[in-house]
Amino acid sequence: MAPRAPFPERDGWYTHFVSYGETDAMAVVYHAEYLHLFERSRSQFMRDTGISYRVAEERGIMLPARQAQCRYRTPIRYDDRIHVRCGISKWGRASVEFVYEVWNDDKTVLHATGMTEHACVNLKGRPVPIPDWLRELFQ
Repeated sequence: MAPRAPFPERDGWYTHFVSYGETDAMAVVYHAEYLHLFERSRSQFMRDTGISYRVAEERGIMLPARQAQCRYRTPIRYDDRIHVRCGISKWGRASVEFVYEVWNDDKTVLHATGMTEHACVNLKGRPVPIPDWLRELFQ
């Protein structure tokens, strides 16, 4: 199965081996773990782009999640090697939306798709416009 279109042209990949603790009683990845995979992928994508969450926070910007969605397609099991694709699908004035695809090892099976929307806030938790320096890193 080919990647679903359209996916943002600028993307990043995060590779992960599923641990036993990430699975449920049915021996598949527990549904809430997908949000952790999205977070790890998003963090890797940011680091690969040239900034970490830590540096963004040191510059006074935090990106708390406002919304998260996941569509589960095919189960993932313990010790599977997976690849999570991440990209930015939409910029708002004070928000950003990331999208995700979770693939098997040879990228032939799409396990899940999802999105997270993040507010841009200052260190006091007040909404602020996305700073130019952050937007420019991803373009």
